[in-house]
Amino acid sequence: MKTTKQLWRVSVKTSLAAEDAVSELLAGLFGVAVAAYFDLEKQFSRVSVFLEPARGKAFPVAATRRTVMAGLARLADCDLPLGEQAVEVKRVKREDWAESWKRHFHPLHIGKELLVKPSWSKLPPRKGQALVTLDPGLSFGTGQHPTTSFCLGEIVRVRQAGGGQSALKQSFLDIGTGSGILAIAAVKLGYRPVAAFDFDPQAVAVARENARKNRVAEQMKLTRGDVLKLAAKPARQYDLICANLISNVLLEARRLIVARLKPGGTLVLAGILASEFHLIEEAFGKSRLKLVASRQENEWCSGSFCQE
Repeated sequence: MKTTKQLWRVSVKTSLAAEDAVSELLAGLFGVAVAAYFDLEKQFSRVSVFLEPARGKAFPVAATRRTVMAGLARLADCDLPLGEQAVEVKRVKREDWAESWKRHFHPLHIGKELLVKPSWSKLPPRKGQALVTLDPGLSFGTGQHPTTSFCLGEIVRVRQAGGGQSALKQSFLDIGTGSGILAIAAVKLGYRPVAAFDFDPQAVAVARENARKNRVAEQMKLTRGDVLKLAAKPARQYDLICANLISNVLLEARRLIVARLKPGGTLVLAGILASEFHLIEEAFGKSRLKLVASRQENEWCSGSFCQE
C-alpha cells in the first residue's frame, strides 16, 4: 500500500502590520512558500507554512517551535508590533494545505500586460495579456509577495519601454529564480534570450516543472548556480536583470551582478529590508548605477537601477 508523507502546519498569529515580516521570517527559516490569512473582524493575521518531515524521521515539533519563537524575538527587537505571537505546530491533512492555498492565492494582474493565476482559477486573460499559470507548491513563491510583484511590474515596464512584443528582442537574467515565475513571465512577454539560475537544486527542479507547464521550457536556459561564484568576465550581458536576494548577498556579489548588465540596461534589486536599502543604493552607486524607481511596503524595499 502506498503511504503518504505527513504534513505539518507551522503558523503564527500576528498583527497585520507585522504580516510581511513574519511571512519573510517563516520563508527564510524553512525555505518554503507562505500562506497568510487576515481576519478583518478580529483584526489579526495568521501566517502559515506547510512542512514535511525528513524521510524516516519524526517531525521535530518542539525544536520547530523554539526556532520560530527565536525568530519572533529578533523581530520584536526591531520594535515591530507583532501582536499575540501565538505559535502553533500541528499535523494536518494534505487537503487542508491545498484548500488553504485555494482560499488565499488569487489571480494577480500586473497592469494590462500580465496575469498570474493558479490553475484552478477560471479567470481568462484579457486581450493581448500574457498568462502565467503557477500553482503554489510546498516550496517557493507565487508572485503574491510585494518584492516579487515589484519585479514583475518592472519586467512589464522595461518591455513596454522597449516597444513590446513586436520590438527588438531584449534579454533577461533572473538571479535566484525560486519558482521561476520571473523568467517564465519574461518569456511570455517576449524577452529573448532568457536565463535563470538558483543555488538550491530543489528550486531549479520546481522552476523547470513550472516552465514545462507554461510551455516555455525551450525558450529559457535554467541552471543551478551560485551568484557568489560567477565568472568575473561573463560570456553574455543582459538588458534586464532581476536579483531578488538578501542584502548581504547583493553587497558581496555586486561586481559580479553588474558585470552582467548591458550598457544602458536595468537592474532590479528586491527583497531588501527598508532599513538596509540605503546601503544597497550606496554600494551600487559605486558601480555608476542610479536608482530610478523604488517601492517600499512595510519594512521591505525594492528598486530599479540604471547606469548614470
